[in-house]
Amino acid sequence: MTDAAGNALAEKGLPEMKGWLLKWTNYIKGYQRRWFVLSKGVLSYYRNQSEINHTCRGTISLHGALIHTVDSCTFVISNGGTQTFHIKAGTEVERQSWVTALELAKAKAIRAIECEEEEETETAHVVPSQEISSVVRDLTDRLESMRTCYDLITKHGAALQRALNDLETNEEESLGSRTKIVNERATLFRITSNAMINAGNDYLHTAEAQGHKWSKMLHHEREQRQRLEEIIEQMAKQQSQMEQAAVLVRQNKPVSSTSGAGTAGSLVTSDEEMEFFDAEEHGYSGSGRSPESSDCERGTFILKMHKRRSSSEDQVEGHLEGSSSESDEQKRTVQTVQQVCLVSAPRVASGGQGDDDDDVDKALPAKESTDSIYGRNWNPDLIKKRRDRVPDKPNHPISLWGIMKNCIGKDLSKIPMPINFNEPLSMLQRLVEDYEYTEILDYAATCQDECEQLAYIAAFTVSAYATTTNRTGKPFNPLLGETYECDRMDDYGWRCLAEQVSHHPPVAALHCESKNWTCWQEFSMTSKFRGKYVQINPLGGVYVQFPNSGRRYSWRKVTTTVNNIIVGKLWVDQHGEMEIRGSQAAEGHKCILNFIPYSYFSRDVQRSVKGVVMNKDNEVKWVVRGTWDMKIEIAPVLKTSGSVSSPTYTTGEFKLAWRRRPAPPDSDKFYNFTTLACQLNEEEEGVAPTDSRLRPDQRLMEQGDWDESNKEKLRLEEKQRTERRRRENEAEEAAAEGRPYPAYEPMWFKREKEEGSEEYVHVFKNTYWEAKAAQNFEGCPDIY
Repeated sequence: MTDAAGNALAEKGLPEMKGWLLKWTNYIKGYQRRWFVLSKGVLSYYRNQSEINHTCRGTISLHGALIHTVDSCTFVISNGGTQTFHIKAGTEVERQSWVTALELAKAKAIRAIECEEEEETETAHVVPSQEISSVVRDLTDRLESMRTCYDLITKHGAALQRALNDLETNEEESLGSRTKIVNERATLFRITSNAMINAGNDYLHTAEAQGHKWSKMLHHEREQRQRLEEIIEQMAKQQSQMEQAAVLVRQNKPVSSTSGAGTAGSLVTSDEEMEFFDAEEHGYSGSGRSPESSDCERGTFILKMHKRRSSSEDQVEGHLEGSSSESDEQKRTVQTVQQVCLVSAPRVASGGQGDDDDDVDKALPAKESTDSIYGRNWNPDLIKKRRDRVPDKPNHPISLWGIMKNCIGKDLSKIPMPINFNEPLSMLQRLVEDYEYTEILDYAATCQDECEQLAYIAAFTVSAYATTTNRTGKPFNPLLGETYECDRMDDYGWRCLAEQVSHHPPVAALHCESKNWTCWQEFSMTSKFRGKYVQINPLGGVYVQFPNSGRRYSWRKVTTTVNNIIVGKLWVDQHGEMEIRGSQAAEGHKCILNFIPYSYFSRDVQRSVKGVVMNKDNEVKWVVRGTWDMKIEIAPVLKTSGSVSSPTYTTGEFKLAWRRRPAPPDSDKFYNFTTLACQLNEEEEGVAPTDSRLRPDQRLMEQGDWDESNKEKLRLEEKQRTERRRRENEAEEAAAEGRPYPAYEPMWFKREKEEGSEEYVHVFKNTYWEAKAAQNFEGCPDIY
């Protein structure tokens, strides 16, 4: 049962609660009884009450957590997918008491952290000159009052001393009058002394208050200066390394791999590195295929891996098949890593020439349309006429360092930024851009073989990153309850709806449907500004299902890094490993894609992606290669030879699975938008009142009125904060009265357990399109 301390308040006003609950452990033990304690915005659990002082079994911070009710007695707490508690109460009343307390604690924790951040930000800002003048003037006035009091004390003290001296004379007839004079002088001395004490206290309090504030500001500025010095020092080292490399290049000397350790190493966090080596291709001439060669063009791939060493020892040990033998430690490392990820190298023709696009295009379906390599059967008469550009981006310079220096080490989602860093699209609209190349999914739906289908899905996942090479603008953060619909059934063959379903943490849900497939995703992220770069780590999964075959696949996005935030030209890099897993009818099949981090001194093609598709027996069946900014090619594996530690794959002819469409003319003038991006924010009638197209600050920015856009952005953010405070106050009142208070529920999505996993995702209710047809948007929140 819930402890009686449930109504107590902990430090900073955060609610406390404790009691026995059932927690899901695993499929063998099921739910186990655990002692839970809610304190200071953190939920902890123990095996019993005696462990409270020494052994905590697990904790989860409620700030940024999602709380979801499953049934009358069960609820789930998760913090973005990395940690999840499945909890069951004894009764529905007990479950509701816990959920209410947790929601209240979450709101309190968010408020406490935001207050701390606001205070920290306030003290970190540079003090305006008028404020400094005001403080100095105030202290000068108080000091002048103390000096005046000092002069009066000196004057009245001397008068009192003279009166006392007169009192010692023997003139009895004037004793009474002299005593009266002494009392008067003493009273004046006491009054001026008290005034002096008060003036001193006022000066002391003012000086202490300002001194504390300025001390924090000085400490903050010293930290920023130190970080800036470290950044400049690191950039100087990199410049020196690049100059040395340039000298070696001019002298026709090979560049040592150690010279790039300080540059690319900051983006690599794994303890293992992989090197890929190309084997010479048999029967292939430097200019094209030999007439005597078979219909299947063959390529050979050799994989080698080695353990990362220090920067002075970071050298490649193996080269081609038949090179010197590896150490036992290397072999063990290779065998271990091989079970996790096998990645093929791009095939290079003898003479150093790569494949021609003309060659690989021959394997694709031939259709008249030039919009897609797959062709499309569009009827121009049925396609809605849409715009192909947006107004040009105006020139509004801003001090980047003045804003960014106070953001180092903080989550960017919690920092109010001016629209100068934005592009006139919301994050919901940017998510829809992932579906620009859905013709790949349409073609994948026709594949009978699971591995071939998975290879095309891999190409589709890579295509979502195509525009990030030159799109450095930040999308608008969606407001809670904001939605975006995109109906492109007439040309792309799909329609989708996105909604911001949570504000703390920020979570967006999206559902996209076509006659050939259904795709849905839940997107959240963590982001940190590190002075030199911003690193964005996406959270949440993406799912696609083909209804005809019943196959389902899921994956998570890789890490995005925006470099040269302070100095130099902004550029974006995608890096990390992506694993696409099959389920249901495709159970056991998977694809491993490796997004290679950018390196100044790498001889490989930059922005490259390498991967393999494996069946349920972990046999490599397809090879994937290409770059995430231009094209992806795939080829079937005909034969696998070589050892387990260094397999060799003989492949068939490569087919072009995806190629990026050319950018519109002069796109650099309008935020480097693609044609699809230009159409996303085009005004449309009949959409929900919460649609991103109706957002005033975003519309004003697109029209070039940035000053008014910044004002609208602040107004909308304050309106959202006011609404959140209202809900928090209502939750507090409900908790004080002992009645439940419903948590925020999205309008068009509901949170359910994902089939075949323990994760909960927001899924589409399938009610939006009916509501739009009837123009019945009752219940939509007023967010604009």
